[in-house]
Amino acid sequence: MKILHRFRRQAPNDPASLLYQALAAQSRRPEFYVAAGVPDSLDGRFDLLVLHVILLLRRLKGEGAAGRALGQAIFDIMVADFDRAVRELGVGDVGVGKRIKAMISAFYGRLAAYDAALAEADDATLQAALRRNVYGTVKAGIDAAWLGALSAYVRRAAEGLARQDGAALIGGMIDFAPPPEDANRAFA
Repeated sequence: MKILHRFRRQAPNDPASLLYQALAAQSRRPEFYVAAGVPDSLDGRFDLLVLHVILLLRRLKGEGAAGRALGQAIFDIMVADFDRAVRELGVGDVGVGKRIKAMISAFYGRLAAYDAALAEADDATLQAALRRNVYGTVKAGIDAAWLGALSAYVRRAAEGLARQDGAALIGGMIDFAPPPEDANRAFA
């Protein structure tokens, strides 16, 4: 019966669920779609959620075994959320596994790209990763102010998470940097 524990729903007030709910809420803030030009689409919402999950998972690495366990629980909730969302879109049981596998593969690709980009002081690599992933479906030109606003937010968010108390994070409490403001106003 040990295998069944992975499929049990988390209590809505356990730390992993609280953190995932906060990540989802932050990634849905309208400022990302208005001020930073993130496409308000399934792909854009996926990429913002993944970006926020990655930022938190990077931070939780510094909390040892408890942080890794919590990170795994958040990842599991995210995958279950993807499964639910894909099914709600009408994908049949046969196609769900293939879609989830592609989403998980995309997650790990973004994890590697953002991890490498955040390790560099220069924003060129981070902006390239954001251009490729968050703005990957934008057909018309991508406003440089959007990239600047989003990359500045990502840096602020990573720095803010680094300063947060580990015990509070493990307990399910998180604070985010403010989302991007109007990109044209912020860089005018």
